[in-house]
Amino acid sequence: MITRMSTLFLRTLRDDPAEAEVPSHKLLVRAGYIRRAAPGVYSWLPLGLRTLRKIEGIVREEMEAIGGQEICLPALLPREPYEQTGRWTEYGDNLFRLKDRKGGDYLLGPTHEEMFTGLVKDMYSSYKDFPAVLFQIQTKYRDEERPRAGILRGREFTMKDSYSFDMDDAGLDAAYRRHRQAYINSFDRMGIEYVICAATSGAMGGSASEEFLAVCENGEDTFVRATEGDYAANAEAVITPRAEERPIDGQPAALEYDSPDCETIDKLVDWANGAGINVDGREVTAADTLKCIVVKITRPGEEPELTGILVPGDREVDMKRLEASVEPAAVELASDRDFATTPFLVKGYVGPRGLAANGVPVLADPRVVSGTSWITGADAEGRHVVNCVAGRDFTPDGHIEAAEIREGDPAPDGQGSLRLARGIEIGHIFQLGRKYSEALELQILDENGKRSVPTMGSYGIGISRLVAVIAEQRYDDKGLNWPVSVAPYQVHVVVANKNAEAAEAAERLAGELSDSGIEVIFDDRPKVSPGVKFKDSELLGMPFVVVLGRSFADGVVELRIRESGEVREVPVADILDEVRNLV
Repeated sequence: MITRMSTLFLRTLRDDPAEAEVPSHKLLVRAGYIRRAAPGVYSWLPLGLRTLRKIEGIVREEMEAIGGQEICLPALLPREPYEQTGRWTEYGDNLFRLKDRKGGDYLLGPTHEEMFTGLVKDMYSSYKDFPAVLFQIQTKYRDEERPRAGILRGREFTMKDSYSFDMDDAGLDAAYRRHRQAYINSFDRMGIEYVICAATSGAMGGSASEEFLAVCENGEDTFVRATEGDYAANAEAVITPRAEERPIDGQPAALEYDSPDCETIDKLVDWANGAGINVDGREVTAADTLKCIVVKITRPGEEPELTGILVPGDREVDMKRLEASVEPAAVELASDRDFATTPFLVKGYVGPRGLAANGVPVLADPRVVSGTSWITGADAEGRHVVNCVAGRDFTPDGHIEAAEIREGDPAPDGQGSLRLARGIEIGHIFQLGRKYSEALELQILDENGKRSVPTMGSYGIGISRLVAVIAEQRYDDKGLNWPVSVAPYQVHVVVANKNAEAAEAAERLAGELSDSGIEVIFDDRPKVSPGVKFKDSELLGMPFVVVLGRSFADGVVELRIRESGEVREVPVADILDEVRNLV
């Protein structure tokens, strides 16, 4: 069937939408693939929906190939299962909560571990029913605080989520590997450049966790790759090599100094060097100082707790790494009001000794180990401590990954150093273990007739996000540029000639292409100039464009290959075979 642009529900735009920040958002709106309905909420128009459905189809095929069975659960969910697992509270403000007319609590599903687990509990009772892999492709809802970048980060989005149920950990390992390969197959078929990174489990819980990140300079995630070996990880999951402990005996005593106007690390370093203080016979650097950042950590169902975070002075605190380290708790920097109402907190001069003396927990970077010596705040205005030794003058309550990762840091596996890059999360796979099956009391009779708790895996792919990801990786200054596997149409036929014979030939060619199984969009608009048609064909981004223009009178048509920009002149008699071969 031919799709004609004269009747297609489409309106292209020449200017970028005012709210758009990234190329995919700009181009998908300009090309008429999506339209904004509300912040973080988008309507899918015919062209966008075709690409979305093709991506769904690829993922569905790969899921069915590993034995997945598709179901569809409701998006409107009861509170009770999420209360049982604690996620009614853990999800915090990201959860869309609502009440029915009788006062019952419901939520719009952000993810469906609880519902899948409950379904298996309802349906299965014997080990003979296992293993099982169930999946769905469905709309999810998360109340993002700052929905932006179009469909890359929305409040309503399409997701494939699947769940494996096995009676033992060996079965879970096998299911995890099969899903991992299915994801590789899916993303390869879509022509996406991606890396597989070690990741944190976050609110999902569980043990093993890997992210599939599409390489993209506009990505919100920072990931690292080692210069040697195959180590790759989301920055939030990087484990800092622990520093080597040093002997405490023989180290100089801690001394307090007047250090006026030294609220910043730079000023502190200048003061120390000006005062003739040295470290191991050399000048002081920022790495010899210790920042003590005060935060408030709020665990589910509890009141906020002040906590000190210690990082070397040459590093910033990475809030995303800190948040990942304390999940499912929430974390925020202590406010001016917190400082004003807490006498022992002196802004710019907070140190670990004062926090510990006042019962405030202190968590330290892995570089802060026993015997390391630091210059840090003395908990009094204009005062710092020199030779403040960990394990002697203060003892952290634990260690935490909160400091920024930098280019050139040593790789955790010892294979070279780290390189930083940006990416967009497109898939995430988890070995959940028995967190949800235990919380929801999923018990199955094993082969010995005893009750046993199955182990689970959870596996997600951002279906609607993939549309934007492919656009981000493949656009150029002219517009979109789809791979054949997900393009709305494979061939775009354009009549750029007012000659009636050319119009008839284009009609005939479009029909022949369609009859041979090729998806065709035909620009048959009679009152649109050739220039506008050309610009629209480039903006829409179909892989191949056939133009019947001036050279048609000489028996030749143009074949434009969108990805390479190549333009071929092909005899009219050969164009059908040429396009078939390319597609």
